[in-house]
Amino acid sequence: MLKNPSSALIQSRKLVSAVARIQQVDVTAPISSSSRSAAVSGDGAIHTAAGSYSEKEQSTAHADFTPPTPPSGRTPPRRPGMSYFPLGYKEAVQQWWTNVTPTAAERNVISCIPYLQQAIAADSSPLARIPSAEDPGQTQTSAKDDPYGPRLWKSTMVELSGKGRGLNEFSIERVGEPVDDTLVMLHGYGAGLGFFYKNFEPLSRQKGWKIYALDWLGMGNSKRPPFKITAKDPKDKTTEAENWFIDSLEEWRKIRKLEKFTVVGHSLGGYLAVSYALKYPGRINKLILASPVGVPEDPYAVNAEMPEPSDSTFQAEFTVDQQATTGKRDTKAETNNAVSKKRPYPSWLVWLWDANVSPFSIVRLAGPLGPRFVSGWTSRRFNHLPEVEKQTLHDYAYSLFRQKGSGEYVLPYVLAPGAHARRPIINRIHGVGRQTITPATESTPAVKETGMPIVFMYGENDWMDVAGGLASEEKLKQAKARALAQASEEEKQNERGSCKVMVVRKAGHHLYLDNPDEFNDYIAQELEDTRRETLRQKAHL
Repeated sequence: MLKNPSSALIQSRKLVSAVARIQQVDVTAPISSSSRSAAVSGDGAIHTAAGSYSEKEQSTAHADFTPPTPPSGRTPPRRPGMSYFPLGYKEAVQQWWTNVTPTAAERNVISCIPYLQQAIAADSSPLARIPSAEDPGQTQTSAKDDPYGPRLWKSTMVELSGKGRGLNEFSIERVGEPVDDTLVMLHGYGAGLGFFYKNFEPLSRQKGWKIYALDWLGMGNSKRPPFKITAKDPKDKTTEAENWFIDSLEEWRKIRKLEKFTVVGHSLGGYLAVSYALKYPGRINKLILASPVGVPEDPYAVNAEMPEPSDSTFQAEFTVDQQATTGKRDTKAETNNAVSKKRPYPSWLVWLWDANVSPFSIVRLAGPLGPRFVSGWTSRRFNHLPEVEKQTLHDYAYSLFRQKGSGEYVLPYVLAPGAHARRPIINRIHGVGRQTITPATESTPAVKETGMPIVFMYGENDWMDVAGGLASEEKLKQAKARALAQASEEEKQNERGSCKVMVVRKAGHHLYLDNPDEFNDYIAQELEDTRRETLRQKAHL
């Protein structure tokens, strides 16, 4: 992205200097124990979406569940009174030296799923295993060990065309039941499918659904081919960068022989899901965008090659304590701090972004201090979780961040500093669900999409602005009105366009992890609505 790239030596010196400046920051935050979050209404009742599972069922799922024992010699990444990077130097070097592999770290996260671990422990067969990238294969939970079973849990590396291309896949399906619909879960930038570990079990209770979670190409435990952009024009670079991901998703769809599927995309996963829907029309049943990045338009990001936006709250992803995020919202304090949160980024951070030096490059360059650097994020992002899960996710995050750079280099091509999109969703959302599937011929008319249900979801304390979702809702309403004004009677009857904006309480950007109960309730309701529509359409065939 640079017009005049610096030499490798100068870049390395600036990068080391940037790490040193970050290490000097000293921000402490109190820590308190936090139980599993639950959304409670004013009368004390548990708030769930219609048709969701009960709190009694939730407690049953966790009552019999014994989480895995953390590796010996490890110190939880967050302790009171320590610096911005709370993991000590000695502990950091030890973690770097012991080197939990990314596949083993994924296995440890998957083992936190209720019922799956009990089934593994109860099975004396030598084939009993936790399906993950560490040990691809499948395990079935029985009705005896799993009150919502039997369910089949499977991990697969799906090979794609070309050298070194493949997607890491985790799937769950209900045994002995027909599959009417498919849900595909797509993670955000630099993350992995393991971060959805609190969603897999509750969502797979839905009858008629098969669930897939994918690691994007070049991220998580998917294969990591070199990320190369050959386009010269800035707009073409953005398109090529998006296609690098969504073309692999389309190839995976064809391999799995899926006609249509529903998507839950978080952050960058939501952004790319929109791009996929526009390039490959007719393949998505419903689009659920969980705190999607890149919705609002920012003139700096759109027009400048590598701008520094005037303001943003992107810093909150790295500085906000998650216990505060998942607690009660203080609107008064929020108003008082609004000005301080929106401040320009320092020049060194903009330089790193401009040079396409990803945050994970810093982790790799830091060597033995990499775990300490990562603890600055994980200690805040996961400090509302039980200690064992907090440590497990820290290990998982570090193991992913230290891998060979690949898909992470997409960042400056699609976003400017502060997560402002080069091609904002707000300028494209009106076309989602309104594309031509099959062009017209001399003998047949064109086949067009007749709208698509779209759901925007945000956390109550999200650093992504819910106003972007509300503005998108208005644009989609206008697009629907224009389509219906010119539609035939048949097209009017087949109209499916709708949009809603939902806010998950006591949650931030990672709403699926901050308040998984309420998030899962909302998603479960959306899945049930989609299945009813699927069954209705099948009945009319």
